[in-house]
Amino acid sequence: MSASVAASVPSMQCFIILGLPIIKEGDDIASLVKSLFDFQDGDVLCLASTIVAKSEGRFRELEGYHPTDRAVEIARNVGKDPRFVQAVLDESTEVLLDQPFLLVVTRFGHVGVNAGIDQSNVGDARILLLPEDPGRSAKRLRTELGKDCAVIITDTCGRPFRAGVAGVAIGWAGIAALRDWRGVQDLHGKALEITLEAIVDEIAAAANLLMGEAGDGTPAVVFRGLKYPSGGGDSVFMAKDKDVIRPRLKR
Repeated sequence: MSASVAASVPSMQCFIILGLPIIKEGDDIASLVKSLFDFQDGDVLCLASTIVAKSEGRFRELEGYHPTDRAVEIARNVGKDPRFVQAVLDESTEVLLDQPFLLVVTRFGHVGVNAGIDQSNVGDARILLLPEDPGRSAKRLRTELGKDCAVIITDTCGRPFRAGVAGVAIGWAGIAALRDWRGVQDLHGKALEITLEAIVDEIAAAANLLMGEAGDGTPAVVFRGLKYPSGGGDSVFMAKDKDVIRPRLKR
């Protein structure tokens, strides 16, 4: 085999798990995906946060929320139902922007618009919250798979200074969130000083490309052949004392 041919051999395979039903509260996602796909050790299973949240019963009715004065004021700024704004506040620990949109810090550390609360494909006057603790959910699903696999729970998120949304990881297990390249030499022999690669976000973005948006209905993707560091205790969520953007948003 020539060098050029050898270099073109793929090192990763991607599989979309087809045939999942519409997920309901109490559904066993691990059993469902195992019935449709033959997992191998080392696989990375990516699941859209929506199906995890649905299985965990994170649906809420807007009529159950009673807006505070603050929620009513913010609702005027962002053009939202005050009950929806109250739901966002209830799921947040900090408000970073209250206009022209509501940017908050969720209870598990993710920064996102509207606390990631979904109003699509759930019915009128109903909302779907993110999983309460996506990291815990990922650990549980990984255990239930019964294989030495990694699990990543994904969501779509906007990005500062760039148009459009991309997939990001909000919970993971069996994989390190970051790959540390500090101290590794580049092509010219210079040691890298600050490079931390957000592996779980890169995989989540690739998964979102395969899952699609809106009504595509393919919320589970498996990657095979990836070489990734094991772990799961680190985080892609920026520590508050190291975040130079957050304090400037609140001026």
